[in-house]
Amino acid sequence: MSFLSRIMVVKSKAHFNAGGNNRQGSAAAHPSFEGTRKRTGAQAKNRVAIVIACFGLVYAVIGGRLVQYGLAAPEAVSSIGPADHLMASRPDIVDRNGEILATDIRTVSLYAEPHKIVDADEAVEMLATVLPDLDRRAIYRKLTSQSRFQWLKRQLTPKQQSRILALGIPGVGFRPEKRRFYPGGPVASHIVGHVNIDNRGIAGMERYIDNQGLADLAAIGMTSDAKLEPVRLSIDLRVQAIVREVVKNGMEKYKALAAGAVVIDVHTGEVLAMASYPDYDPNNPAEGAKEGWMNRMSNGTFEMGSTFKSFTTAMALDSGKVKLTDSFDARAPIRIGGFTIKDFHGKHRVLTVPEIFQYSSNIGTAKMADVVGIAGHQEFLTRMGLLTRLETELPEVKTPTQPREWKKINSITISFGHGVSTTPLQTAVAAMALMNGGKLINPTFLPRTEAEANDIARVVVKPSTVDAMRYLFRLNANDGSGRRALVPGFDVGGKTGTANKVVNGRYSNTQNFNAFLSAFPIDDPKFVVLTFIDAPQTGEGGGRTAGLNAAPMVGEIIRRSAALLGVKPKFGEDGSALLVSY
Repeated sequence: MSFLSRIMVVKSKAHFNAGGNNRQGSAAAHPSFEGTRKRTGAQAKNRVAIVIACFGLVYAVIGGRLVQYGLAAPEAVSSIGPADHLMASRPDIVDRNGEILATDIRTVSLYAEPHKIVDADEAVEMLATVLPDLDRRAIYRKLTSQSRFQWLKRQLTPKQQSRILALGIPGVGFRPEKRRFYPGGPVASHIVGHVNIDNRGIAGMERYIDNQGLADLAAIGMTSDAKLEPVRLSIDLRVQAIVREVVKNGMEKYKALAAGAVVIDVHTGEVLAMASYPDYDPNNPAEGAKEGWMNRMSNGTFEMGSTFKSFTTAMALDSGKVKLTDSFDARAPIRIGGFTIKDFHGKHRVLTVPEIFQYSSNIGTAKMADVVGIAGHQEFLTRMGLLTRLETELPEVKTPTQPREWKKINSITISFGHGVSTTPLQTAVAAMALMNGGKLINPTFLPRTEAEANDIARVVVKPSTVDAMRYLFRLNANDGSGRRALVPGFDVGGKTGTANKVVNGRYSNTQNFNAFLSAFPIDDPKFVVLTFIDAPQTGEGGGRTAGLNAAPMVGEIIRRSAALLGVKPKFGEDGSALLVSY
């Protein structure tokens, strides 16, 4: 067999052997392949389970964190408060007739998140195109600070918001807020008060409302977007506008430092109107911070001058030691403790009690006080509420001042209005008791019925004393220093007070504090009206005493407001005549 043939035989045997061995190997390998496939499938299932578990764990962590954030207390970031606080509502304030004095309006405030600001310089320049009054340096410092929140401008107008939105500045946004709006502006500013930038009451009845629990409710978010019942005040906005205008014009006309007035219902103690000028606009209170915030009617104490003779005379008559028919020697000045007490326009003769009141005799008044005595004098003024802090809703009320120790010289000077400083409102409240039958009623800036007033009233003087004081008030208005307060058709009575003003601890001979204390209609008084004017330089006819400036202001208030207060005019001696129009 040739070599080639042998090779072919060997190759064919090798091929045969290889084929036979493969078949045997396939049969032997089949079980091994099946095991591998099962293992691979199990591993795939395990991987899917692990992936599902991982996703489930991630979502569980996210859900847990969301629950944690939801239950956690809000964190204060910089100057931003919780949304509920920013949107906390305040009740409307309305006058006795339902006219709105204060209400909430929706607004927005501009803020920035400094970590999102791309270019602080560019952002400042863009904002300045809409808000030119911004402090650029301060805004730049805020935009480049490390904090995550900064207020840029509070309480924007809708137009400003729209223009800033159009700028498209990254990292700048708006937060909704509420802003307090006072439709009447300064008309009743010292009564209504104002709020701060966070809509919290800080003066006047706004502060009173917060002190009654509104601030606590707002702090826990219970006033957010809530419709609250309006708070109705006792004041009549129509009368308030008149009083404020008369006070403002009086200060300007008589070239004074300040002026004020109040109208009170003598039977309920309701304050119908009260104004102190200079005042301020509660929509922009910062502009009036220097002078306008001072409510001189209730938060300023002054020596009320001869208006105090009303209380000295009432004290003497009520004590029973002095009668209207009594007389006192007013011919010579009183010299005591190095001081000389004399009359401004002395008659230099013996005066009856009505004449002492009519001519405003310091000498005669001092002698009536001396009859009562020092202890009786102090007790009576305390009983009338003139030496203690006035109780009312208005937070701005100052405590009167008096001598630490009352001596005879103190009693004498206090009898005609020097030596005790009290508030004008307090003086008017005490005068109510001399006109309404003898009942001292704390004043209120909220509605009050006569029955409610009687429940809290204290009788401080006798009815006979009231009758005598009404007579003396009428006498002084008709024949004394109060003639310029008379209004045809309305019986006005009252007492002037011209006091030397204390300047740098000494009484000035060139500056007065003038007041006129009045009631009308004097035959059956319904209202007490008090005006004051601080340091007037002139008056009607050129003088600067109370009868020439404070009294005309009372006349103007009564003339313009009496009809609004429901007082009908009377003409003729018996009051039966009527006006006839032809």
